[in-house]
Amino acid sequence: MNRLEIALAAIDAANAHDPDTKEGQPAAQLYGQRMSAELSRLFPDASEPLQIAARGQHIERWIMRRQEFPEGRAGYLEWRTELAKHHAKRVGEIMQRAGYDRADAERAGRMIRKEGIKRDPEVQALEDVICFTFLKWYFAPFAPTQDPEKLERIVVKTARKMSAQGRARVLDEFDLPETFAAAFRPRA
Repeated sequence: MNRLEIALAAIDAANAHDPDTKEGQPAAQLYGQRMSAELSRLFPDASEPLQIAARGQHIERWIMRRQEFPEGRAGYLEWRTELAKHHAKRVGEIMQRAGYDRADAERAGRMIRKEGIKRDPEVQALEDVICFTFLKWYFAPFAPTQDPEKLERIVVKTARKMSAQGRARVLDEFDLPETFAAAFRPRA
């Protein structure tokens, strides 16, 4: 196995311990594999750090439960920030054990923490992959659990995070109701 295969296998092995299952597989492991598939489809020439960041974006997500943080938006944002730090740290450790240097591990960590979104092409690529994975695999089961107004805000926020190219691909690849599709159209 080469170092990329070693790193991806180590992420999968860590995520195999997720107590939550989806489709008979640990949920975090399935999510990571779906992220890798979408990255490969959308960005076939992705760098190794980006490939690893995509696979490890939710590594050991179950370690920090949302309920362990305060209620409300501030608590939610704190939880997400701490999770991103954890994911980046674990992925960095795995990368270094697999033979990557500190610079590549830090680069993957910046992507996972979304440092430079809208400015760094690889951070933006990861964000586009995250949004595509959400829309393709998780949106349909998630949508009925949400108030329609809140769901529309979530769709608008998702579109806002994406690149113009990513939004255009969403319009080409997904059959969205007009209220949602409008969020992905070019802004005047």
